[in-house]
Amino acid sequence: MSPGRKFLVVADDTPEFQAALRFACRRARSTGGHVALLKVIEPAVFEHWSGVREEIARQQREEAEASLQAAAEFIQAETGLAPEFLIQEADNTRAALRQVLTEDPDIKILVLAAAVGGRGPGPLVHAIAKEGVKWGARKVPITIVPGDLTDEEIADLA
Repeated sequence: MSPGRKFLVVADDTPEFQAALRFACRRARSTGGHVALLKVIEPAVFEHWSGVREEIARQQREEAEASLQAAAEFIQAETGLAPEFLIQEADNTRAALRQVLTEDPDIKILVLAAAVGGRGPGPLVHAIAKEGVKWGARKVPITIVPGDLTDEEIADLA
């Protein structure tokens, strides 16, 4: 990867993911940084059939890689750099974030987008607002952008 700050975006199926991704791409481009995408896979729970568990895990990983590839094309076009993919198996997104941020000191900023439409801020933004940021000894700034920012507004801000 190229030198510079790494902007981490949690890749999920929420509409606000696109706003966080667009913002991170613009900030990365304007600051000489690059984008990393975190995709969280919740572990399959099968006590008795390890073969079934392994097959489900394999399918989940393939699906995660496919969804990240779709975003990679956008990131490449916006920043000129290929993104870094981080696929973590974890019980929840906070646990995956804790692990990734502990293991990768090059991540300098976590970019999240708040949910829109009266659904509350979104589960991760809500958890951070309620419980605070607990990444162990590591302090990482978090940028929370409105999930309904337009491309023009992102261009103006980033």
